[in-house]
Amino acid sequence: MAGILQQSLRCTLSGGRSLFSTLTRDATRSWTLPGIAASRRNASAGSKIQVEMDSSTGIAVVTMQSPPVNSLSLDVLTEFCISLEKLEMDRGCQGVILTSSLPKIFSAGLDITEMYGKSPEHCAEFWKAVQELWLKLYGSSMVTVAAVNGSSPAGGCLMATSCDYRIMADNPKYGIGLNETQLGIVAPFWFRDTMVNTVGNRVAELSLQLGLLYSAPDALRVGLVDQLVPEQEVLRTAKDTMAKWLAIPDHARQITKSMMRKPTIDKLLSHREADIANFVSFITKDSIQKSLKMYLEGLKKRKN
Repeated sequence: MAGILQQSLRCTLSGGRSLFSTLTRDATRSWTLPGIAASRRNASAGSKIQVEMDSSTGIAVVTMQSPPVNSLSLDVLTEFCISLEKLEMDRGCQGVILTSSLPKIFSAGLDITEMYGKSPEHCAEFWKAVQELWLKLYGSSMVTVAAVNGSSPAGGCLMATSCDYRIMADNPKYGIGLNETQLGIVAPFWFRDTMVNTVGNRVAELSLQLGLLYSAPDALRVGLVDQLVPEQEVLRTAKDTMAKWLAIPDHARQITKSMMRKPTIDKLLSHREADIANFVSFITKDSIQKSLKMYLEGLKKRKN
């Protein structure tokens, strides 16, 4: 199974027939990966991503369910990419809502344990998976709406800003932002470009240098999210919003989206291997490993 998942990451944005055509669906329209139970009935058995497709509306709800905080591990990234690729190939799917099954958390971002104490080869594989997630989500031809029902730092923020529209729970205790510098990590250029495309250069510069996490009200103020609603209404509002987007002629919307996003996507595609090499060189430095170690030790103390 691991070999199949790793191979899938080599698939390009153009899609087409591939190993994804071997995936099957059950009667509930939840996607089932070979060897991974993905239906609503068996989600707890191993699947970290649940996909529920409503064929009457053409809307799929993609739910992250990887306790305790939906960290983006290599397994989660890979399963997410496979799920999204499958939806891209389904002509009946027009829109994707991305959300979380966990209370108070959308996604805590990249899994630090995938970067600490690992070989350069593992770090390279992990970073390629992070790139693939962004390429597939930011470059999706479908309408994508983030239903942010909890805090969303770092990689979680990247996932949300990669969507077309962001609806967040109106709770000042929930934070969202690219806070990598707080961990001693530098956000790569395509994280930066995604932030700039969302909030503008000045807000992005302050956010990235200071590693700011914005409360939900402040995130709305700076344009990091598009709408705040009561927590219990996030998913319903996302579905209502999706209906408005799907009322637009799809070919016109897709071409417009491509025109807006293609330069940013092409920039990573043309520098992908260099970006992986830069990440591996940076993350394996003794000083960065020390920072990651301190961060992980701090998490353990908080749990105790």
